[in-house]
Amino acid sequence: MRRNLLMLLFFLLIPVFHLLAQTSYPFVVAKDRMLFHDNVDKEQKKLLKNGSVTFSKDESINLQIEDALIRQLDEFQAQIETDSVLTGNDKKKYLRGLEFMLRGFNQNWSKKDYSPSQAPALLQAYVDATELDRQKKSIQPIITANEWGVGKIIVECFLLPTENSGVQPSRIELQGKYMTMHPDQILPLLSRNPDLPFVDSLLVVAAHDNPNRLYDYAQGTGRLAFRIRNHNNPLVKSISRMANSKSGQMYFPFLDNIVKGKISFSEIDSVKNNDFAYYRLLVKTRLDYVQQVMIKKQPIWAMDAILDRMEHKAKQYFIREINALHAQENPNIRYKRLEGLTPQELYYISVLGEDEIYTSSYVSGVYPRIFERMANPRADSLLISVHGDYFRKFIKMAAGYNTLNDFLGRMEKENANTLMKAFVIGLEKAKGLEDAVDVADSYSSIVDKNPELAAFVLRETEWNLKKNAVDNNKRGVVIYQILKSLFESTDTTRKIDLSATLGIPPVYNVSYSSLVDDTGRVVQQVFFYGDEDKDGQLSFVNFMGMFRGRADWKISENTQWVTITSTKGKPVWIFANKPLLGTDDPDAKAQAKLHEYLASRKLEPTIVIHRGHSYHLKYTLAQLAPSAKIVVLGSCGGYNNLNEVLTICQDAHIISSKQVGTKTVNEPILQAINTSLSAGKNIDWITIWKDLTARFHNSAGAREKFDDYIPPYKNLGAIFIKAYRKAMGE
Repeated sequence: MRRNLLMLLFFLLIPVFHLLAQTSYPFVVAKDRMLFHDNVDKEQKKLLKNGSVTFSKDESINLQIEDALIRQLDEFQAQIETDSVLTGNDKKKYLRGLEFMLRGFNQNWSKKDYSPSQAPALLQAYVDATELDRQKKSIQPIITANEWGVGKIIVECFLLPTENSGVQPSRIELQGKYMTMHPDQILPLLSRNPDLPFVDSLLVVAAHDNPNRLYDYAQGTGRLAFRIRNHNNPLVKSISRMANSKSGQMYFPFLDNIVKGKISFSEIDSVKNNDFAYYRLLVKTRLDYVQQVMIKKQPIWAMDAILDRMEHKAKQYFIREINALHAQENPNIRYKRLEGLTPQELYYISVLGEDEIYTSSYVSGVYPRIFERMANPRADSLLISVHGDYFRKFIKMAAGYNTLNDFLGRMEKENANTLMKAFVIGLEKAKGLEDAVDVADSYSSIVDKNPELAAFVLRETEWNLKKNAVDNNKRGVVIYQILKSLFESTDTTRKIDLSATLGIPPVYNVSYSSLVDDTGRVVQQVFFYGDEDKDGQLSFVNFMGMFRGRADWKISENTQWVTITSTKGKPVWIFANKPLLGTDDPDAKAQAKLHEYLASRKLEPTIVIHRGHSYHLKYTLAQLAPSAKIVVLGSCGGYNNLNEVLTICQDAHIISSKQVGTKTVNEPILQAINTSLSAGKNIDWITIWKDLTARFHNSAGAREKFDDYIPPYKNLGAIFIKAYRKAMGE
């Protein structure tokens, strides 16, 4: 009886429940569309946190989002339901579209290429697209008129139950919009879809964004390469012509001036086979480019390409020649290749040859000839003539080679102060870290030779630190705080612990425990290279002389490498490939075989030593073991090399030299390291360098070469890179 009564009450109350459902909206909702309205409301609730919209820190944007996607959307939702012309199915369709639109916003507002501030435009786009769809017209004009993020969401709202005729062309248009936003994606996508309707316009965008990449694609054989080669745009056309020429890389640095009609292919042809004349044209063009960037604020195509080609020619034709003649006492013979070069051309040889130029080649060759060839040998005039290009690098090198006082003395005191202010200021605006590393590297040389100037640089650093703090520039604060700590640490009376101050591993020592593997061995790998001049072979003989016939060491070898193991004290294993010379790079094959051998036996080097010319270093770095804790570069301590080493081995201690590596210094350093390792002791750089300084004290020639070596704790550039990456979370 009770159960029957409850059933009766239930059926009597059904109309009441239905009425309650209807009155939850300020308009009557048909029963079969209630679910669609509810789904819209659920997506709206996701917009609210504690009753309000909080997508942005800007409250005005939050209010606009709330007004669009709550108030205005509610009004449009009511219009759909109460529209007397729309059929029931049409109403369901547009309500479902509203739900999809809101879901698209909720899922994407925080992603790249979307923005919560697009909410009002998103709703208006949906309203406008709905009107076109009702008229059986394409929604493509709405997609065309709006940003990619809006269009990407809207196009997904008109698929069911029948797809709007504008969906497919809109998808293609959205691809074009996306690639315009991300030019780096254009060529990969067009290589798969070379016949898209907007391919020609996108190729122009790709050419402006990355001419080098378009050059690579233009060399292909497919449909896309054909379209590139038959393009009418002057930039695309020029790149295509270069890409399909045997001399393409010789032309490419002049791309900007070729397109602007300032130079012709035939003019380049007249000098491209003459190293001297070609280098001269490169420098002239570089100066023109830099001036355009400075004065006209114009972007230059192939700016990096011309620098790369200048660096290659400076090293390959000039620097390696005068370096190779370092034993030649007659300067007229040694520096004959520098005859006829202008001060500006010599300047670029200096700054672009940092990684390879010998101390003597710089001090007695390039540097003095810069001023000898100036009608008025003023340092400030030199920098003006090169538009300040690479001036920090030049100052860093002058400091490192002890010519900075001479350089600054060649201008008025006021101008020298202005220059050194410029040297320190604005590092936070630089594209990368090279300028900041140059400032860091120069300080240890400045403080030794000119304490007054060092104090000036420190004060300027402190001023820039305060300025960036006021500007709330995190990058700037990090850069100048690190520089300040590095500079202050050179004052030994302050006893600053850089490791604690900068939050990085110790810089003054390397613990023995960090160098041994699971079996207690210290594994070292040494890279040698076979050279036509026999330098690599002689270096190998000298290296092996430290171990042959010594009771403390055992040597075994095969045709490609040697294995040296300690027989007393703690186990030290040293592997070195032989510097083989031949037409098929036998030394490279020996290194590869040695690498396979080490990997197969899980032998991970914690000490890596490069014994070879600077131009061999890239091959050593390509094989550098990430396990390395100590890396001995010999020469080649420039920024690019330091950065690459620390990218592979983030905590590595780096020993580098401003001069060519020499057995006179290399061998005592390696002996000191191995002595500590055999005794199971930590590597203490300060003690090692103190002992080596005393050892070379009475030999002027050896002391001069030793002074060119930079110990890890004085390698301020390397320490700066480590500290910066730590502070920035990189």
